[in-house]
Amino acid sequence: MDLKRIVRHLLMTHWRVKSAFPPRSLSAIGQAVQESHKAHVGQVRFVVEGALHSASLFEGLTARERAIDVFSQLRVWDTEYNNGVLIYVLLADRDVEIVADRGIHSRVSSDEWEAVCRMMESDFKRGKYESGSVRGVAQVTALLVKHFPAHRPPCEDLPAAPVVM
Repeated sequence: MDLKRIVRHLLMTHWRVKSAFPPRSLSAIGQAVQESHKAHVGQVRFVVEGALHSASLFEGLTARERAIDVFSQLRVWDTEYNNGVLIYVLLADRDVEIVADRGIHSRVSSDEWEAVCRMMESDFKRGKYESGSVRGVAQVTALLVKHFPAHRPPCEDLPAAPVVM
């Protein structure tokens, strides 16, 4: 049990989440995701979660494990080409995780996904939540375009709007 982590999560307020991701930033991120969907046949979801519930903290749930849960809950896997990608931000841990469905995961290395996460985390450390998020969406878009370019009008299997949990 990591007491520092528990305290960070307990102190994460809704106000702090809204401060990092105000409505105009969420709108810009949603627009970036919507534009992304026009460039490839993949699907991107963006989720921000302020903190984990205390039970999850005491169980030792990691940001990665939570991202996988959210991937499943939001049915990011339920796309025509099995190429949904979740960008998950756990604000209290200052952690970004990317979970990719099997169709794209088999074509993009873990190192490439990790590079996107580290870039976003670096921007977040400097308080650049909106620009870091939009850049992250752009980098995920580039990977999807490389492996699943648009060959027909875009299909919105998943909503473009970011989710705040």
